[in-house]
Amino acid sequence: MTAFQTLAILLTFAALGAYINNKFLKLPATIGVMAVALVVSLGAIGFNWLGLVDLSAAETFVSHIDFSDILLHGMLSFLLFAGALHVDLNELWKFRGIVSLLATIGVVIATFVTGTLVWYAAGWLGFPFPYIEALLFGALIAPTDPVAVLGILKQAGISKSLRIKIAGESLLNDGVGVAVFLVLLGIAANQQAPHPGEVAFVLGWEIFGSAALGLALGWITYRLLRGIEDYKVEVMLTLALVAGGYSFAEVVHVSAPITMVVAGLLIGNHGRVFGMSDKTREHLDVFWELLDEILNALLFMLMGLEMMIISIRAPQLALGLVAIIAMLAGRFISVAIPVYFMRMQHRFETGTIRILTWGGLRGGISIAMALSLPAGPDKDLLLAMTYIAVVFSILFQGTTFRHFVRMLAKHP
Repeated sequence: MTAFQTLAILLTFAALGAYINNKFLKLPATIGVMAVALVVSLGAIGFNWLGLVDLSAAETFVSHIDFSDILLHGMLSFLLFAGALHVDLNELWKFRGIVSLLATIGVVIATFVTGTLVWYAAGWLGFPFPYIEALLFGALIAPTDPVAVLGILKQAGISKSLRIKIAGESLLNDGVGVAVFLVLLGIAANQQAPHPGEVAFVLGWEIFGSAALGLALGWITYRLLRGIEDYKVEVMLTLALVAGGYSFAEVVHVSAPITMVVAGLLIGNHGRVFGMSDKTREHLDVFWELLDEILNALLFMLMGLEMMIISIRAPQLALGLVAIIAMLAGRFISVAIPVYFMRMQHRFETGTIRILTWGGLRGGISIAMALSLPAGPDKDLLLAMTYIAVVFSILFQGTTFRHFVRMLAKHP
């Protein structure tokens, strides 16, 4: 099957899923598409078990799609840029302290809390695996997913300040999460811990190097946008910034996600005000909103279809339930500590910790990192745990978030 045929099938399924959700389910777009895909996958698996259909062709089709490569080295660049494009930098700057802590220290705390809880629980249940692999799971499940988070914030009904904090953190913590994951992956491969100085250098280069690159690429693109008045060319320049900038960031080994977020913030704020006409702003917004919706639908359709090739049996299901509890506990603690230390400098709304905990959805980035794990005896287990935790996060946390916020408003 050619790449075009694969894309055509995925687009067709995504469009049908979006239609069914819009017509009948009325869920947030990303959640609804994934729900439709999961129902299709589970139904197909059930019919296959009953001997009514043969799933071999469908499983082959899904297994040949490199989900990790497609997301981490392609779709993510466009999704992050589109998300950052509409974030008010002035508002985000007001909460830079808490957002920075949540996106950095918070990710590290969540990694170790979640990983440690899973490791102890796995041993207690009789499915022990190395502590470093438990930490790998903690690292890949720690960052919140900006695609899923931004999808629910549109209909959440929370205050503007909380919306900025959740959106800002979710856009920035992916790069940190990937950096922590890669450091732990290196430890697992070498069977020895690197020098603390090496870890600090890697994390510093990933964070500050990528921010500097994002500013440089964004500024260059802004200067080009300012010099012309043709919305078609200007849209093409933003496309070049995303595709070329993301690829260049990977070549120089900085965090490509953070690079795109910083570039998107600069173009969406400074570039929007000083480098574009009203006509260009209108066309740019329409283009990136449409592209964002299409890629979101494709991504969540893919996540639902992945169910066909992920083996989930009793051990994986038991540890998956444990992983959900550990994920929520890790998230709660990783939010509570930064909020506690920042409360003297910043006034937080009632229920901030609980809202940030429940609104911290996981998504495709976690699954992509799990799929990128090297082959080993525990990879299938870690992948199944990740998938169960992500499905719970999107379908349960995502669909109940509005009700959760309303409940807190009535009973703070």
